[in-house]
Amino acid sequence: MLRFTQLCTAVLLSASASLAMADAASHAADAERFLKLAHADKLTVPVYGQVQQMFAQRFAEAPNGKKAVLESYQAKANAALDKAVGWDKLKPDMVKLYTSNFNEQELKDLIAFYESPLGQKVLQKMPTLTAQSAQITQSKLETAVPEVNKLLADMSSELGLPKQP
Repeated sequence: MLRFTQLCTAVLLSASASLAMADAASHAADAERFLKLAHADKLTVPVYGQVQQMFAQRFAEAPNGKKAVLESYQAKANAALDKAVGWDKLKPDMVKLYTSNFNEQELKDLIAFYESPLGQKVLQKMPTLTAQSAQITQSKLETAVPEVNKLLADMSSELGLPKQP
């Protein structure tokens, strides 16, 4: 009888482990689906653009505009970026990030939302809204900078610290 109990326990543990692995795989698949809907694979596009712009600006300073040289170095820079932040490098960490912050049902709910017309509109508008929000915040912040700098100088003076240039 003891052997039968041990066998049943082993079968139950094995089945539980299989279910847990299936749940983890399903959870990861939902995270991947959400990331695809959210166009997470495009997150680094601005980085590539900035690097391309840096090369183009530097190239503009060079004598004898040799376009092939610029293109060659831009391609090398893209390859370096692909090695570091290509989607194949980021995806496993992004899946882990989303599966650790959202349970499977929450990911399913996010997917359902982003597949809806409103969710699609949010995805379309979000980059512009984020940029405009940053501009608004920056313009409002600029009005506080002089006061914050004065407070920092006053505190430094009260603490007997040397003035900063």
